[in-house]
Amino acid sequence: MASEWELVVGLEVHAHLKTRTKMFCRCALEYGAAENTHTCPVCLAHPGALPVPNGRAIEMTILLGLALDCEIAGHAVFARKNYFYPDLPKGYQISQYEEPLCGVGRFLLPTAGGDREIGIVRAHLEEDAAKTVHAGGATGRSVGADYSLVDFNRGGTPLLEIVSAPDLRSAEEAVWFLRLLRQTIVDVGISDADMEKGTLRADVNVSVRRVGEEGFRPRWEIKNMNSFRFIGRAIEAAFRQQVEAHEAGEDVAQSTYDYDPDTDRLTVHRSKEEADDYRYFPEPDLVPVEPPAELVERLRGEVPERPGDRIRRIEPSVGFERAVELVMTGWDLDFDRLVAAGAPPAGTANVLMNDFVAAEVQPGAVNVEFVKVMAQRESLPREVWNNAVAASTSSTFLAAPFLAQTAVSDESELEPIIDAVLAANPGQVETFRGGKEGVLGFFVGQVMRETQGKADPKVVNRLLRERLRG
Repeated sequence: MASEWELVVGLEVHAHLKTRTKMFCRCALEYGAAENTHTCPVCLAHPGALPVPNGRAIEMTILLGLALDCEIAGHAVFARKNYFYPDLPKGYQISQYEEPLCGVGRFLLPTAGGDREIGIVRAHLEEDAAKTVHAGGATGRSVGADYSLVDFNRGGTPLLEIVSAPDLRSAEEAVWFLRLLRQTIVDVGISDADMEKGTLRADVNVSVRRVGEEGFRPRWEIKNMNSFRFIGRAIEAAFRQQVEAHEAGEDVAQSTYDYDPDTDRLTVHRSKEEADDYRYFPEPDLVPVEPPAELVERLRGEVPERPGDRIRRIEPSVGFERAVELVMTGWDLDFDRLVAAGAPPAGTANVLMNDFVAAEVQPGAVNVEFVKVMAQRESLPREVWNNAVAASTSSTFLAAPFLAQTAVSDESELEPIIDAVLAANPGQVETFRGGKEGVLGFFVGQVMRETQGKADPKVVNRLLRERLRG
């Protein structure tokens, strides 16, 4: 029975750092550039070419480490991670192993039922491999491809790897952790963390154990996942398949797996390497990194309020789910500014997440002058309100022109129009009086058309009901 088993998940999250140049050379980083146009002897591993570390990438790594409450190393060492693959021209990857820049940390994961603390094992800096493009075949993968090409533009890109402890206990929780971690990475300004562009991807480690069991059973690693939805589905598929295997008495070996979303199944790719397989040893061409204490303290002052903390701060005034929506869409900054200017919290959250999102207004620049428009929303025609929303991000936005276009609520002005609409539609009048009150919307629409959208809908609704029931 699946209910007798517990899911155990850990994530290895890789984010491209948005530096101007690569990790160990001066080649420019440019997404979408023509293939193999940003290369040099260093990133192509020509004999005698020597690496020089990117100082800004080191600072960015420390900055995220501080945001994750990691221990910042006083002495970090780059290492050679040896393996052979067509996208790795040196035959090894410069990474970090025993002495990473960022050690043990913690990540508070807010939930509706309280905070969950997810351990961070390490966050280390390395260089990315080049990009292999598989041509031909139906899947775009190496299996079944006619041939493969390598684009070395990506080779050498600064890559930050964040390794979580195996503390996640459901697919939903793992995806929520990844989403919030991504938001943290974006907020500290070190990466776009765009899964569609490949600047954020994750390796997912999944195992199962019986409820109450201590220790861990062999895990499966699902490589290079770049979709929140597919990560969740892959975890659930791995859980089902491992439980089936254990209950059938089959051996579950530690291996790397591929996930096929079409069949919702995982298939083994290769046996899982261990650290010994990579033959790590210190990179002889690079000296250790020893971040000065004053640098670490300066970067500590640059860490913004973390997304989880913002959710908890906003939650008391709008509820947990709405706070999550605001923070994860970037509207929380506008929310803070509008509320500070006097707008009611709940109403502000609703306006931002409904009206502004529907109008495709981008977050981050709503003029606080808009508070005056919000205060008079009920007296404004819908078209005027929509126009104000669309114009609200302008630095020169003024409420007065919109407030001058208040809705017509004078009954003496509206009654003749309503009487004319009813007289022109006797059939619909009888339909309403026959019990089908849904036709009321038709009459409201006719009155709004006659007044060019300037009538107050609440007053129109009330007067129509009085007339139709009189």
